[in-house]
Amino acid sequence: MFPELTRDDVFRLETRRLWLRWPEVADADAVTTFASHKDVAEMTAHIPHPYPKAEAAKRIDGWRSKNGSGLGLKLLLTKTGDDRQPIGLIGLDPIPTGLALGFVLSPTHAGQGLATEAAQAMIDTAFMLSSVTALEASCRVINSAARRVLEKSGFAYEGTALQHAPAREGMISSDRFRLSRRTWVSLKQWRMPRLEPRPQAVLVPAVPDIDRV
Repeated sequence: MFPELTRDDVFRLETRRLWLRWPEVADADAVTTFASHKDVAEMTAHIPHPYPKAEAAKRIDGWRSKNGSGLGLKLLLTKTGDDRQPIGLIGLDPIPTGLALGFVLSPTHAGQGLATEAAQAMIDTAFMLSSVTALEASCRVINSAARRVLEKSGFAYEGTALQHAPAREGMISSDRFRLSRRTWVSLKQWRMPRLEPRPQAVLVPAVPDIDRV
């Protein structure tokens, strides 16, 4: 689904304030820190709370395997101006109708527009580097912050449905959203983040502005 470019662990996306990069084994403690927040876990279907001590290392291994296969793309969010410790996670996972976008952000960095910045970078990446015709996303009906991110990123509300939530030990009500390739192109607002196949390379944007496609 994704090309060789994303299957190398030096792949990253750079936005105005963020680096989105492959997860590494050394990130386990930082992932545990943001995933352990109760208010983060309870807004998801798959993050347990309390967060098990060895959970992050196990999940990082799985994320790296998925990235290497090209079937999906999981990237950690790090701020460009500090020590670049992970503050969140964003991913694209394969589903029968295309790809599903999902993300979590540490509460200590909420309210700054960082989730929206990361989401738009991943949306551009999905449509520019894969052949999917649409992206889907969902969030708990009580997760107004995630809903705002999706709506600001062009997703349209499709309805509400029950979703299996293994980490919540049952079903949760989730709002469903969809963004088609046609809608993405018609928005004509976003720029693709820089794609840097080697950390030492400083490249100009690898693709043109959307309004020139």
